[in-house]
Amino acid sequence: MRIISGKYKSRRIQVPQNLKARPTTDFAKEGLFNVLNNFMEWEDLTALDLFSGTGSIAFELISRGSSYVVSVEMNQLHYNFICKTQELLGAKELFPLKTDVFKYLQHASQQFDLIFADPPYDLPKLETIPETIIRKELVKQGGVFIMEHSGKFDFSQLPHFSECRHYGNVHFSIFTF
Repeated sequence: MRIISGKYKSRRIQVPQNLKARPTTDFAKEGLFNVLNNFMEWEDLTALDLFSGTGSIAFELISRGSSYVVSVEMNQLHYNFICKTQELLGAKELFPLKTDVFKYLQHASQQFDLIFADPPYDLPKLETIPETIIRKELVKQGGVFIMEHSGKFDFSQLPHFSECRHYGNVHFSIFTF
């Protein structure tokens, strides 16, 4: 895992082989953050990273200046890796939670400037995630929600949908508020 930009730029963190996460590729992550640079001011940004996996997106956000990032990951091995990496980097801006994303969203009320969701592409109920985030108004006015998914999903009919970007097999549906 490589951090692309910011205070941890070019830091490589070895991901153990026993982690089953499908981290966002460097190519897709670079493309995503190039797009987000047009929408976001990184300083003091609040963010929510759902299905955090290795924490790659959360650590990239912190590296760029986000002041508060909640990382939600259910898998114990992944959660432990995120906590270990947080300690290694001294990333006090990260607040990892070990819980199921759907349970978290059921009770969530805090708003964020940026929400990123990268569920397993074959996850049952994956298509309900954007609807839940929109309905619960979890994104602040002027904020962005990004849903990473495979090409079999189309969220363009949902409110706040802005565009879909493709990087190989990775699709990012972008919602602006």
